[in-house]
Amino acid sequence: MNGGPSGFINAPVTRAFIIASALFSIFLGIQGRFNTLGLSYQDIFGKFHIWKLIMSIFSFSSTPELMFGLYLLYYFRLFERQIGSNKYSVFIVFSILISLLFEVVAVALLRDPTTNLVTPGPYGLIFASFVPFFFDIPVSTRFRVFGFHFSDKSFIYLAGLQLLLSSWRRSILPGMCGILAGALYRLNVFCIRKAKFPEFISSFFSRISLPSMGSPRAASRRNVVGNAPSYPPRQMERNYPAPMQAAVEPTEDSITTLVSMGFDRNSARQALVQARNDVNVATNILLEAQSH
Repeated sequence: MNGGPSGFINAPVTRAFIIASALFSIFLGIQGRFNTLGLSYQDIFGKFHIWKLIMSIFSFSSTPELMFGLYLLYYFRLFERQIGSNKYSVFIVFSILISLLFEVVAVALLRDPTTNLVTPGPYGLIFASFVPFFFDIPVSTRFRVFGFHFSDKSFIYLAGLQLLLSSWRRSILPGMCGILAGALYRLNVFCIRKAKFPEFISSFFSRISLPSMGSPRAASRRNVVGNAPSYPPRQMERNYPAPMQAAVEPTEDSITTLVSMGFDRNSARQALVQARNDVNVATNILLEAQSH
């Protein structure tokens, strides 16, 4: 199971977030300042620094957490492709803010002034993403290992479990808060699923992001004769019959890619026929159909 087409095609917000998270984590790792991050009782009722909050949202505290965290963020880019970059930006902000609110309440209730109770990192966003992953992403394949039943989704759950238990209580708390935030988003609290940012905010990520690799360019429409002179439309209609474009039967791999992104199989096949088996164009067709 994959997250659709390789790379960050149609996922500029995810790309920007992953780059920011990796840079912050590496920078703080070199500085050796991970111990100063994380949410504690003193942060709530003592001195509070906004820079610490920002760093804590993006930065992982260890290399294993960074690896599993970035992998999950990269995989969950399929949700940006599914709902669009604008709504996915709303999902990111909502998940981070609501999970942070739950963390503050939990830390205040536990009243442990001696240690940081919440490990740094975008745990709220990652574990909020597991809610739509559980409900909306279908299982493509099932298999058995030593009598135990697994599916292609099991590897994502195992990666999430590893991240959830990476720092024990310090990582379990933000993970659970993230799941609660994802549940509230799915319940459409305050009609959040219909909310959108101004278009220039989501398009900003597309402008600053590097070009995606592996995005197939549409074939240029050339006359097969090569340098044949062009004719006005009326003259073309008079001299030549309009060529009929044969329908392209979509490949099973292309259908599976769209199904793994959460689209209905029949809708995915129809979109691929319309897009002549171009997965990127078919994805845009399906997203536009959902927005109407």
